[in-house]
Amino acid sequence: MTPLSREFISGRLPGCPSTERLNGDFRVGGWTDDGDEAQPAAVLVPIVDRPDGMTVLLTQRTGHLHHHPGQVSFPGGRMEANDEHPVATAIRETEEEIGLHRDYLEVAGYLDLYKTITGFMVTPVVAFVQTGFRLALDTFEVAEAFEVPLSYLMDAKHYRLESRLVKGRIRRYYAIPYHGYKIWGATAAMLADLNAKLRDA
Repeated sequence: MTPLSREFISGRLPGCPSTERLNGDFRVGGWTDDGDEAQPAAVLVPIVDRPDGMTVLLTQRTGHLHHHPGQVSFPGGRMEANDEHPVATAIRETEEEIGLHRDYLEVAGYLDLYKTITGFMVTPVVAFVQTGFRLALDTFEVAEAFEVPLSYLMDAKHYRLESRLVKGRIRRYYAIPYHGYKIWGATAAMLADLNAKLRDA
C-alpha cells in the first residue's frame, strides 16, 4: 500500500458528497433500502496529522443518552436550519461535542453518504487535524475521546462482520476491536469505506 500522506488521502476522496453511491445500515446488513426519507446529518472523520503517524479521533458517548448510549462514534449530528452545508454541521457539532476548534481543521473530502436504520442520511466529512489542539468535552454527551492509528484501521484483518437479531431480523454490521474499545455499526462501516477508498487499486 502507498504510504499515507495528506496528498494521497485527498486524492482518493471525492471532493463533494456523491449521490450515486449510497452506503448504509441496510447495505451492510444485507437487506433492501426501504426508500423512506431520512433526516440530513453529518459527522466529522478527524484524521490527526501526528509526526509519528496519522490517527483517527473518535469519541465514546455517555451511557445515559437515549440514542446509542456508550457507543464509539464520530462527532456529529443532525443538520440545523442555519447550517448551509454538511461541512458546517460537522464542524459545529465537533466544536460543541469535543471543543475541537475549526481553526485546526482542513477538509480533505467525503465518504459515501450513509443511511442509518434510525432514519438519518449522514454525510461523512473527512478532515485533517493540525496538532496542538486542546479538547473540551461536553461531558453530558461525550464520556471520552481517543485516537486510533490510521495504519491500524487500514488493516483489513481488524474488521469483523458480526450479527444480532433486531426486531425479528438478523442485522449484520462491521466491528473493529481496539484496546478494549469496540467500534461498530455505522462508525465502523464508514471506516471500512475509508479503508476501501485509500487502499491501492
